[in-house]
Amino acid sequence: MPKITVEDLQAIKEKGRVALAIRRGDAFDALAPDEREAKHLLLCGGTGCHATGSIKVKDALREEIDKRRLGDKYKIIETGCNGFCAQGPVMVVQPDGIFYEKMKADDAAEIVEEHLVNGRFVERLMFVDPATKKAIPRLADIPFFAEQELIVLKNKGIVDPEVIDDYIAFDGYFGAAKALLEMTPQEVIAEVKTSGLRGRGGAGFPTGLKWEFASISRDEVKYVLCNADEGDPGAFMDRSVLESDPHTVLEGMIIAAKAIGAHQGYIYCRAEYPLAVKRLNIAISHALEYGLLGEDILGSGYDFDLEVYQGAGAFVCGEETALMRSIEGKRGMPRPRPPFPAHQGLFKKPTVLNNVETYANVAQIILKGGDWYAGIGVENSKGTKVFALTGDVKNIGLVEVPMGTSLRSIIYDVGGGIVGKKRKFKAVQLGGPSGGCVPAEFIDTPVDYESIAKVGAIMGSGGMIIMDDHTCMVDMARFFMDFIQDESCGKCTPCREGTKRMLQILEKITNGEGESGDIELLEELSEGIKDGALCGLGQTGPNPVLSTLQHFRDEYDAHIYEKRCPAKRCPALLEFEVDQDLCIKCGICYRHCPADAIEWKKKEPASIDKNKCIKCMSCFSNCPSDAIF
Repeated sequence: MPKITVEDLQAIKEKGRVALAIRRGDAFDALAPDEREAKHLLLCGGTGCHATGSIKVKDALREEIDKRRLGDKYKIIETGCNGFCAQGPVMVVQPDGIFYEKMKADDAAEIVEEHLVNGRFVERLMFVDPATKKAIPRLADIPFFAEQELIVLKNKGIVDPEVIDDYIAFDGYFGAAKALLEMTPQEVIAEVKTSGLRGRGGAGFPTGLKWEFASISRDEVKYVLCNADEGDPGAFMDRSVLESDPHTVLEGMIIAAKAIGAHQGYIYCRAEYPLAVKRLNIAISHALEYGLLGEDILGSGYDFDLEVYQGAGAFVCGEETALMRSIEGKRGMPRPRPPFPAHQGLFKKPTVLNNVETYANVAQIILKGGDWYAGIGVENSKGTKVFALTGDVKNIGLVEVPMGTSLRSIIYDVGGGIVGKKRKFKAVQLGGPSGGCVPAEFIDTPVDYESIAKVGAIMGSGGMIIMDDHTCMVDMARFFMDFIQDESCGKCTPCREGTKRMLQILEKITNGEGESGDIELLEELSEGIKDGALCGLGQTGPNPVLSTLQHFRDEYDAHIYEKRCPAKRCPALLEFEVDQDLCIKCGICYRHCPADAIEWKKKEPASIDKNKCIKCMSCFSNCPSDAIF
């Protein structure tokens, strides 16, 4: 097909006007009566929902709709991640705005018959408010969605990520058109600087300033890179954006290329994200077909090519210089800086590297203006931030909130609070292995770069792991140090040997073999690694240990000097017993024990044979009355 123009973009957007109104619902009243009859079934097609059976649900829905010959009125749209990951498979029926969760293929006939044909909503598949125990029919009224503000995720659960016209209908590529046809590179950079956008990959460096450094280089060859190699445990922000709205990243990279004068770009995405890679490649092929990539984009005279480079899953390749070495075909290991990538990066040419979330903000900044973006957030942290909310929280999923939102609001208003009536919030791990634990006493801390740093953590790329009072903070530090030690590239001695030694000490403590001086040695090793490591992985590696020592030192003392795990999570320090007064005689522990160590009879309290007990934690984890200690 011939390359499209801005006028063609406008025509595609107008053609998608009806679909836009139906899927968003906010302009539905403006549609003609015959247009209002259509319904779009927006079924989540992200990795999480695929894993829980959404493909079978889609096939069953299509079969039912075809059987009744309703295909002209009702369309099934497989979107990317909806955000409410733990409830999957999820679907929203628009323009009604009805949200269905935990669907199965067997539910398809009922949904088609009751909702689509008879106009009666299927209440048993709706979200139930944990507090009121009442079903909430509409997505907009569910607190998880209602408390968010979407910029990066504005198209999630709405567009088909494999259809470029869907993206264009939602203002897609109009930001790139403005940057290419109406603005100079200096004006683009100035707008991004005005916005206050900072890198969302963890360091928080001002994006406009990074672009400016690369733009002033006179080298004719420059590169624009996207870091899609998120590897933090519990993090899935970048994967979800790429699966649900890949064109927003492509558009952001086109604008960055214009700003610095680059004509080649790479998206570095880990091979463990097959769906994201697939949809990225589809998006690139469609953009090339439309002339939105390649030569003379939109008739602007500007050329820009883009390709996906698949990484092998090394955590260290999230570090910018290691990532560039990997693209060059070398082993992914960091190099000393300076020179910085803006002056000498990929193939020793000036290079700009930002992560997925950063680029996903750019098109809207150019389209709506830097002042608009700067009006969201707080003084030194503008815009919104996407978090992967996981752990001991009721509403697990992908959330986007304005910078400056408190941890309390994210955990309780959006996340729904801690799982289990008797559980209490203990801490939240921010920033992944490079971050730190923020204890309950700081729950009202606003989420911005400076405030989070003051309480011993970092914003990071957006992983947020919630922990209840049954979490052992020493074991949590051990978990992250095990990850860091395993992912160390081995290039520098402080990280290679220091993290291994720290892990050995933490394992010794959790195994009940800790001794006086271990804490001091952990602190000494931490400082040595921070001062001597070559890259950010090593320099921030000790953070989980240091933050837990800062806020939970009493737990370390209990492990070492009392040979006791206060959270009852370290098997070597536990002797399981049943509190006869708390036992409700339900027999759940008996049914879950794999070693026949539980002695129980109906209507009698349980007891534990310590000679048979293998300390697997099964009884402790499943007891509904906390009677096992």
